[in-house]
Amino acid sequence: MVRIPSSFISFVRQSARARARPNPNGQVRNLTAETKEGDCGGEKYDRNVVHEICLITRKRPRWEETLLSQYASFDFSDPLFFHAYLKHQNNAFLSLRFFHWICSQCGFSPDQSSLNALFDALVDAKACNAAKSLLDYAGFTPEPSSLERYIQCLSHGGMVEEAVDVFGKFRRDGFRPSVATWNASLSASLKIGRTDLVWTLYEQMKESDIANIDVETIGYLIQAYCVENKVSNGYQLLRQVLETGLCPDNAVFNKLISGFCKQGHYARMSELLHIMIAKNHRPDIFTYQEIIHGLLKRRKNLESFRIFNDLKDRGYFPDRVMYATIIKALCEMGWHGEARKLWFEMIRKGILPNEYTYNVMIHGYCQIGNFDEARKLYKEMCDKGYKESTISYTTMISGLCLHGKTDEAQSLFEEMAQKGIVCDLITYNSLIQGFCKKGKLVEATKLFNELLAQGLEPSSSSYTPLIQRLCKDGDIQEAIRLWNDMNSRSIEPTVNTHDYIITGLCEQGYFPEAMEWLLDMLDRKMKPRKQTFEILIQCLLHKDNSLLQHKIWSGGKRIHPKLHPLVYLFVSSHQSQVKVNILKDRLCLQCGLFYRAYGCCKVASEIALISGTLISIFLERRDLKGRKNHVVAVIGDGAMTARQAYEVMNNAGYLDFDMIVFVNDSKQV
Repeated sequence: MVRIPSSFISFVRQSARARARPNPNGQVRNLTAETKEGDCGGEKYDRNVVHEICLITRKRPRWEETLLSQYASFDFSDPLFFHAYLKHQNNAFLSLRFFHWICSQCGFSPDQSSLNALFDALVDAKACNAAKSLLDYAGFTPEPSSLERYIQCLSHGGMVEEAVDVFGKFRRDGFRPSVATWNASLSASLKIGRTDLVWTLYEQMKESDIANIDVETIGYLIQAYCVENKVSNGYQLLRQVLETGLCPDNAVFNKLISGFCKQGHYARMSELLHIMIAKNHRPDIFTYQEIIHGLLKRRKNLESFRIFNDLKDRGYFPDRVMYATIIKALCEMGWHGEARKLWFEMIRKGILPNEYTYNVMIHGYCQIGNFDEARKLYKEMCDKGYKESTISYTTMISGLCLHGKTDEAQSLFEEMAQKGIVCDLITYNSLIQGFCKKGKLVEATKLFNELLAQGLEPSSSSYTPLIQRLCKDGDIQEAIRLWNDMNSRSIEPTVNTHDYIITGLCEQGYFPEAMEWLLDMLDRKMKPRKQTFEILIQCLLHKDNSLLQHKIWSGGKRIHPKLHPLVYLFVSSHQSQVKVNILKDRLCLQCGLFYRAYGCCKVASEIALISGTLISIFLERRDLKGRKNHVVAVIGDGAMTARQAYEVMNNAGYLDFDMIVFVNDSKQV
């Protein structure tokens, strides 16, 4: 990846001084059909004849078969005639067809001016591929101005790689396009998300010794950094550019603001807003729209709503996109009343809702179970001319399933098939989840199989509710089969999927297998739910299973290291209790020794089997040095007294914790 060199500032300053330097290509003659008008107008060719030939080639289907005989004495091979033809023929593709015909049938040998004139006509018609075919003619090199227009045509059409090839091919022949042409390709590269092409073009730009680089070019480089999530690099480049006296437009600032907002760097975002104001670049509605979108992605819905209201107070006029965004955020917050107010405010201001806005509001009504209003709004949407679609049906189906109305949801699902409306993956997933919640496993499984038969690729949301229901119903083997099928499709299971299977295994008495699943979960860097860990601990305490030593011990009497934090989580989850008794004669649970290592808090914990010992875990309240800490004495086996434990905690700097927990069966003080 190309990076801005250290000499970038001097490069920009030299560019600023050289802006008035004339373009070396400015003296090159730009030959078009218009420049030849005097050469062929009325002196050698009758305009009426040229016009007749143009009409014939435009209207007669197989004119190639009769044109030569109809104009037997006419010289079709004269380049001047071809220029006249191009001037009168307003269809570039017919001109290309005529060109190939006179070359093959009339002995026409195109010269540079003829090829260039046709090339220009094709470029004007946005026929980039057809224009490209002319570049294969031996000895043909388009004029610089024609090449620039061709490159811009390629860029605007999204054919940026072809544009880059043209830059490289003709640069070797001394072609030096203007900065506007470079910028067109840079802009197009960003639009298709190809920042690699941005840096390739920038390298070619430097090698071409372009003198009149402008602030627009720099803006595209900054935006490329933002697209690559290297917002800080873009910010540093902005600071360098500002030092030269240049200032990018609002689009560049908006991109930086959006990037910092998504990262939660609100101080930097505020700084950019102040820079914009200081440089007389008043933040526009799109600037604040980026801020609102960034805040929403950080789940700061309330702050987004506050900024939205401030914008209106300052005289800004939010558009339909911003209204829909805020209405959706309010619905997610449960503020359906405020969302409804904004809906009617938007309509009063003459901003008519589109299909997306309708569906956002319909979904909001469905969330709170107000299906009467949802249906009313749905009917209004259809009456406005918006067709019933997959999105609109799925919105209703999802809402009905959310509130357990699976029969109504299924009716809508069947109605979709009758009307020829395609069901997508979200439609199926919504119904599968709804059926599973209602315990209708047969219907859910049928839908899952139908989903596969339709050729849709299932997602984790397709599998998870089925696995949860199967585990709850005790069919753990089928749940594991589905889990394996999900993995065979390279679908990453969610954390909850593991939790459901572990819980199901424990409830069916497969505790060693549950421990295997737990360790696999930890290998995947997943954190189990508190309920999952508690059910495992209960199984551990109430089952005398000799396989435990083979399943969870890593050596000797020490539990697998990956289970240390889980033991701590279990103990800490009972911190609010005054006394916890574990009346099992084969288990000693020891948890303690908080210590600091490399700035991280770790927990050393052990589980040991001690035959014939009755263990009691108790929590004792103490007020140490006026601090309301809860300290439990002691660490077991006589290894550490309460005083020593206190010193360990004090040295580690953890006495400010509300609760410090140690577990022990020792009688030492």
